Amino acid sequence: MDMLTLFLVVPFITVLALIFSKNLKQARTIAMMGSFIQLGMAINLIFAYIKERATHTDIMLFREDVVWFEPFNIHYSIGVDGISVALLTLTAIVVLAGVFISWKIKDLPKEFFISLLVLSVGVYGFFISLDLFTMFVFFEIAVIPMYLLIGIWGSGPKEYSAMKLTLMLMGASAVLLVGVLGIYFHSNADGGPLTFNILEIAQVNIPVEVQKLFFPLVFIGFAVIGALFPFHTWSPDGHASAPTAVSMLHAGVLMKLGGYGVFRVAMYLLPEGALHWSWFFIILSAMGVIYGAFAAIKQTDLKYINAYSSVSHLGLVLFALLMMNATAWNGAILQSLSHGFMTALFFALIGMIYERTHTRNIMQLGGLLKVIPFISVIYVIAGLASLGLPGFSGFVAEMNIFVGAFSHEDTLYRVTTIVSVAAIVVTAVYILRVVAIMLLGPVKNDAYLSLEKVTWYEKTGIFLLLIPIVAIGIAPLWLSNLIMESLQPFLHGLM
Repeated sequence: MDMLTLFLVVPFITVLALIFSKNLKQARTIAMMGSFIQLGMAINLIFAYIKERATHTDIMLFREDVVWFEPFNIHYSIGVDGISVALLTLTAIVVLAGVFISWKIKDLPKEFFISLLVLSVGVYGFFISLDLFTMFVFFEIAVIPMYLLIGIWGSGPKEYSAMKLTLMLMGASAVLLVGVLGIYFHSNADGGPLTFNILEIAQVNIPVEVQKLFFPLVFIGFAVIGALFPFHTWSPDGHASAPTAVSMLHAGVLMKLGGYGVFRVAMYLLPEGALHWSWFFIILSAMGVIYGAFAAIKQTDLKYINAYSSVSHLGLVLFALLMMNATAWNGAILQSLSHGFMTALFFALIGMIYERTHTRNIMQLGGLLKVIPFISVIYVIAGLASLGLPGFSGFVAEMNIFVGAFSHEDTLYRVTTIVSVAAIVVTAVYILRVVAIMLLGPVKNDAYLSLEKVTWYEKTGIFLLLIPIVAIGIAPLWLSNLIMESLQPFLHGLM
């Protein structure tokens, strides 16, 4: 069995083992072991990919292709480049951290971990798929468990939030399916057979008018899950009602499917359509960047603050992808990774604070640095990474995005870049505001003087997410080079 298929098989075997677990201890032990194995496979894949790249000229490595449904030429076709490898590793780390943060879950723990792992199967499958139809199937597998995870284990108006999320993402999926089928029925423009294979379609000269017609459908279909303005409204409500680990996977991993899908499908297969429509979606993305930052300032609920912050940060990903140059694209991938670790860390910390204080309202909190110093210090570090302080992953990503974006001589590109840069200042405002109100000053509630200390499993989950943020910020070159090598086929399509 090839090493990529193992990313689907191991979670599936873990789910089967969970079905036969009898109590919380068994369920979390099985989930932890299965997630540890996934992380080990991701780390092994990094080294294996680097080794193979030294001797192969192909960008896509570890390819496997099996006919799935011959009448429509649908294949189980998989492979990875440096971008896929990085996102698979992000997923493995966030899943394992989510298991540790959910260590004490009491309501239906077996079913909770099963749903979490089914979601991870969809994400893994999406990142390794080279067949459009197979990718779409995994996209749906990743989305559907979110309804259960929020609707059953969430809080507040959880049924409303779960339904809103599901309906909006399913609506986007319907639009995406039309775009995918449009690509499929024009995949034989050069006289070959119809195909869903991404690499084969990339070699076909799809008519420019067809690209202009279907690019917006594919872009919107993927970008909605990446919180494209104004279709972002499902995200803050979903975050606010989701349990901690689900918020971590929702923002840290699931929303990355949007940017990756835009990049792998819309930009790669429909480059002329991208050039035609880029100005329109650049404006929407820039609006999302600035809107998300200003909306975060107005919030008092910690989850809503982080949710709107995610709208802003992921808006930068879409914004950079639409710039269509190597530097901006490198920044977009780095931003996806940085935001994945950073926002998962934020939601983990917010969950730990809520579990101890039973509130997420920053106006009811205060002086937490004195009573839970570990959580408070890590929150400050995460905040500094979010506002792009040098030495953290956010700075590396945003510098690449803004340098690449401003390199365009077009006035629209430069104006929207300046507007997006302004969001950094706004980000600093809401991050420092939360730190000042929630962490500093006197303790507002005497009950906070006896808060539960941070446990070993919580610390483990925190450090799993913190280490990559610092590591990428201090030594980004190896990861940047890994990504840049994988960008060459995409850049060739724009020439």
